[in-house]
Amino acid sequence: MNELPKTDAEYVEKIDGLLSHVWMIRAFLKHCEEAEEDEELRGVQRALYDYMLALGGPLRDGDHAKYLKQAKKKLKKLRDADALFQEIQPEISSHTNFQMAALSLKLAVTQIGDLLEARANDSR
Repeated sequence: MNELPKTDAEYVEKIDGLLSHVWMIRAFLKHCEEAEEDEELRGVQRALYDYMLALGGPLRDGDHAKYLKQAKKKLKKLRDADALFQEIQPEISSHTNFQMAALSLKLAVTQIGDLLEARANDSR
């Protein structure tokens, strides 16, 4: 990660940029044939959606403090969804699309967590 954000608005911008990747992974998982047969995979997709849904209102309202509070509050569920996807992905498919989705999700979730941790440690 490059330079840390200096304001809440910058934190929101960076996190929301990372969530654009999570959204594409969610869309891929939602529409893949494998999701029709695998309840755990559907659960991952729903958890990703729920995380972003929780942040949508504060983002639209420009309420950076509420966005960041929700992002931190729901982070465990996002991390759990990522961990489950990392665990089940090899069983579901070895196709490159699934491998790249797993890598992309892991990177995005890690960076979101790092940003939220940095903000919590920020001595403003």
